[in-house]
Amino acid sequence: MTSGTTQHVGKAASRLFGTWVDEIGPQTLRADAMAGLLGALLVLPQGVAFATLAGLPPEYGLYSAIVPCVVAALFGSSRHVMSGPTNANSLALYAVLAPLAMAGSPAYIQLALAVTILVGILQWLVGILRLGSLANFISPSALFGFTSGAALLIAVHALKDALGMEGIQAHAAGAVLLGVARGLGGLHWGALLVALATIAVSVLARRWDRRKPYMLVGLAAGTALAAGLNAWVFEPAGRPISVLGALAQPWPPFHVPDIDWSQLPDLLGLAFALSIVALAQSISIAKVVAARSGQAIDANREFIGQGLSNIVGGFFSSYLSCGSLNRSIPNYEGGARTPLAAVFAAALLIVLVMVSAPLLARIPHAAIAGLLLLVAWNLLELPRWRHIARVQRNECMIALATLVATVTIRMEIAILLGTLLSLMVYLHRTSHPAMRVMGFDAHDPDRHFAVLEGLPDALPECPQLKLLRMEGSVYFGAVAHVADRLQALRAAAGAPRHLLVMAKSMNFIDHAGALVWEDELRKRREAGGDLYFHRPRPEVMQTWRRLGFIDRLGEDHVYPDKHSAIAAIYERLDPDICASCTARIFRECGPLGHAGQRPSCAGRRAPQK
Repeated sequence: MTSGTTQHVGKAASRLFGTWVDEIGPQTLRADAMAGLLGALLVLPQGVAFATLAGLPPEYGLYSAIVPCVVAALFGSSRHVMSGPTNANSLALYAVLAPLAMAGSPAYIQLALAVTILVGILQWLVGILRLGSLANFISPSALFGFTSGAALLIAVHALKDALGMEGIQAHAAGAVLLGVARGLGGLHWGALLVALATIAVSVLARRWDRRKPYMLVGLAAGTALAAGLNAWVFEPAGRPISVLGALAQPWPPFHVPDIDWSQLPDLLGLAFALSIVALAQSISIAKVVAARSGQAIDANREFIGQGLSNIVGGFFSSYLSCGSLNRSIPNYEGGARTPLAAVFAAALLIVLVMVSAPLLARIPHAAIAGLLLLVAWNLLELPRWRHIARVQRNECMIALATLVATVTIRMEIAILLGTLLSLMVYLHRTSHPAMRVMGFDAHDPDRHFAVLEGLPDALPECPQLKLLRMEGSVYFGAVAHVADRLQALRAAAGAPRHLLVMAKSMNFIDHAGALVWEDELRKRREAGGDLYFHRPRPEVMQTWRRLGFIDRLGEDHVYPDKHSAIAAIYERLDPDICASCTARIFRECGPLGHAGQRPSCAGRRAPQK
């Protein structure tokens, strides 16, 4: 191959996968291989646990950590995000499919694979159509509440296996808890001991070194304990601790989902909801990792990569996957330099499963339940709840409402509800822009403008000119509030007839907002006064010019600074009222200060800033 051909191939690969292709070398390959080994070790227990949570055979969790992991890494935008099964996706999939088929049954598996492909198509379309910015409308508070709610559901569903209870088929949290309460008499003490031992060893291993696969250490301890207890205690008694059993082949087989196509409309609805959950997780995790690595994230490319991973993965026996925070952060901290770390992780996972298949078959369900309980505890983030409750009450209520909805109703509806609540809070806040009356502080000799509300030693206001600072956008949702506030200012006893609006912070105005100022201008002039503006933004001026408002207001009623505004408006005030006024708060009023008393700064120019 000639050098020209090599360069052409290299450029094509860079365009397809990213600039990281040009950085591949012996050192990067060595670093990526080591990080990939850590990723394979981490996902081994997680894949088995999360597949169980999704109502699928354990091998499907391992399959989902192979093909989707490779495709998402190669076609996404992040160098460090590793994709695969996650707790939230697994639980969400179980929640939407459990009413349609029995968990673990062939029909259930086919539905899971079909929904995964549909989710992938929707994710791919979001990226291709460059709609990645839609993810910004998913509130962090709603996502936090959803994650915490999912943590509670994970704990509830893991509880029955941790206690060794069988026959509880309910999927609603309340029904599962009721079944557990009724079955406490059949508690399996061996299973409970295994679950507690798994948790304890995992916690100790994590405290020893967080970068090591502590979950794998805990799983190994739980498996060893279960084997000993079964051999010496429970198998002779005829009630052994249940284990996974033999896994299917270690590599993901190609398979076209076999479903009844009449179910497609219903499955599309479920796929849409699951796409929201997966996309929210993916972009959030990519941003978290990017904040550490300093890498810029292309949301649209990330969604394309996630979509392709689920499309391809669905045909290779993989269920719904997305970026995994439990694997992505260790991947970055483990020294990964390019997405090839994910490729190494997938290849090494196949090798690990082939070598350790007999051992994997002896993993007890109680040990997996212990890992899930540990995951649930970590996801709850109680310190963050305390912080958000103390400093952001509205956001805390949104998160709490989303949590309750996640636990009590369908998960996809819960995250939509949380997002809707966030938008409602935002709309309520923006529909009540601040309108602050301005004046001067008696202790400020330079007479800088100050907000009068809460000012203990404020000078009296001018009887002819009201000073108002507008903060926020005046759009259709804020029109009623702004109009009511302006009406209140006009209706007050002895209200000034002239109004100067400091509009530097009036960010946006639409047609409905322009009509508010049209109405205010008309009423001010009918009362013998006028309306003026200080430093409106260029976007606002463009809207006013387009609607003809500036022609009716007059170019000379718009001022570039407060000093020239006060000087020009002063010439329009009634001189008879000025002659008897004792406020004299403007420099233009003459040498007398407040209440006719000569101020300590007499004789110096005191500009209004």
